[in-house]
Amino acid sequence: MSTTELGVGLISVGWMGKLHSRSYDRVNYHYPELGLRPRLVIAADVLAEQRDFARDALGYAQATEDWRDVVAHPDVQAISITAPNYLHREIASAVAAAGKHFWIEKPVGRTTDDAAAVAAAADKAGVRTAVGFNYRHAPSVTHARDLIASGAIGRITHVRGRFLNDYAAEPGGVLSWRFQRDRAGLGVLGDLMTHAVDLLQYLLGPVTEVSALTSIVIPERPLPGDGPSTHFAVVEGGPTGPVENEDYAAGLLRFGDGPVGTVEASRVTVGPRCQIGFEIFGTDGSVAWNFERMNELEVCLGRTGPDHGYRTVLAGPEHGDYRRFQPGPAISMSYDDLKVVEAALFLRSVETGEQLAPGVADALAASHVVDTMARSAESGSWLKVPATVATGTPR
Repeated sequence: MSTTELGVGLISVGWMGKLHSRSYDRVNYHYPELGLRPRLVIAADVLAEQRDFARDALGYAQATEDWRDVVAHPDVQAISITAPNYLHREIASAVAAAGKHFWIEKPVGRTTDDAAAVAAAADKAGVRTAVGFNYRHAPSVTHARDLIASGAIGRITHVRGRFLNDYAAEPGGVLSWRFQRDRAGLGVLGDLMTHAVDLLQYLLGPVTEVSALTSIVIPERPLPGDGPSTHFAVVEGGPTGPVENEDYAAGLLRFGDGPVGTVEASRVTVGPRCQIGFEIFGTDGSVAWNFERMNELEVCLGRTGPDHGYRTVLAGPEHGDYRRFQPGPAISMSYDDLKVVEAALFLRSVETGEQLAPGVADALAASHVVDTMARSAESGSWLKVPATVATGTPR
């Protein structure tokens, strides 16, 4: 099969930018039928050491300090945007205006207005997009979605969703941009709750009404020192500054077709490390999944019997894109593999012209939910979520 080169640019060479780059390198190995072969053309970062890494380790032909050079490069047709939230709107809008496809990390800006502006720019330009809702792509999640859609667990009655993480549980963790409203926007609502909400909407359809609460658990954090630092960096002593957005959020949810449930997210848990998951209950069974055991799905089918209860279904070639990565069941896939699935969906969208999900419309749908949760936490009221339509085809 003939393939066409697709010139790829990268804006911000951090952890996620490096992961995007590795995914481009791997995608044709796992998806050989793709008619596009990514070629790493140019990467942008303000730090010289990151630019050197992009050239020397990741294989980009060029590196630059200015992200605008990536947008303007004549050999670039698609761009990965992994910069901080406060840059998403400006960068993504410029990329779309240049007629270039883009793969961007959630939450696509600091606010719903940012996400709406990016979605409008992509729609006006007619470019294809992808958004980093990678947990959708776990084969066990795909299997859960298939069971729900087939009616195997009956009519869905209620759900529990969560994303409990400990990345900010250390009080000495520095006051990075993630804790500042002018740079991050929302706190755990934008960072982690968007993942939990997107996962539930992927499985069950749109959330239509919410009631929520939030709290700041660690109100002060040490200021970062000289040089780059992330929210994983720890500083002992020294001056501190205020945390401006929420560490914890919880909500009651109503879904459009009947189910109700709860969802919570925390960046300061002690115990759970990276526990995004769900429990979905129906009239004839239930399913439960936890990313910390990514390759397992707990399944209960039927209401009675001597063996009634959950059984563990190990991911295998019958589930999602598992067969692309492993030949037989119970050979674990990884987080990085989920980003390769995401890269393949992005490239397939570009190749075919059909917008596959998740794209920026899905990011906007999740943003409306978490923004409504933030407003509900302030008012103490149940609030309706503005109706949106995620335009991407799921698979």
